[in-house]
Amino acid sequence: MLLAIDIGNTNIVWGVFDGAKLLADWRVSTDHSKTTDEYAILLLDLLRVKEISPDRVAGVGLSGVVPPLTAGFGGPSDAYLPCPPLIMSHELESGLTIKSLNPREVGSDRIVNAAAAYRRYGGPIIIVDFGTATTFCAVTAAGEYLGGAIAPGLRISAEALFNRAAKLPKIELIRPKTAIGQDTVTSMQSGLIFGYAGLVDELVRRIQQELGQDCFVVATGGLAGLIAPESRTIREVRPHLTLEGLALLHAMNRPS
Repeated sequence: MLLAIDIGNTNIVWGVFDGAKLLADWRVSTDHSKTTDEYAILLLDLLRVKEISPDRVAGVGLSGVVPPLTAGFGGPSDAYLPCPPLIMSHELESGLTIKSLNPREVGSDRIVNAAAAYRRYGGPIIIVDFGTATTFCAVTAAGEYLGGAIAPGLRISAEALFNRAAKLPKIELIRPKTAIGQDTVTSMQSGLIFGYAGLVDELVRRIQQELGQDCFVVATGGLAGLIAPESRTIREVRPHLTLEGLALLHAMNRPS
């Protein structure tokens, strides 16, 4: 079995694969105050709930955009699991050619997503990941990772309104019935949800224009399911794309 770990700024996602099948997955809040031992205990408890023995884990694939936690996760993997993690980076075989000006700056989560999407759908393809930031990645038909765009995430945008505008409340991110909000809350929901769908569609349009062709557009991340129905360009939502990419890259770079 493979344990896939995706460490994001807002959430840590764990998944356990038996071959290509995802047996279980969990999403927990990223907490910088937690020690690696605390996370390890939490992980072991979650495995027990699903009746998965840690002894059955033969590999660990790790992607992280929070350097202290990424480095620290080598600790619980070494201490509580039978093998150290394979940490994702641009240097691993991914099936892609990284064409960014500085490959070291490309987040491992973006490479993992792009590799999984290209393997499943081919190219040209655009991957939109709705995380703490919303990222757009462009991959050509030849598997060239060109780069993309980074926008403030939907939750960050909502929190900025609440924190910086004295009379605007904290709101629930749900779709309003109409674009014309009839009170402050629905007006904010309209601006955030429908406005964000417009942001996605415009960036996709510009990327496709620069590529000179239409692309398949796949979305992932915690808020993908909220925005995708309002988008004219997103073709499919793949909730576990990052975990699938971790499993793919681990298989391609499996230690002997």
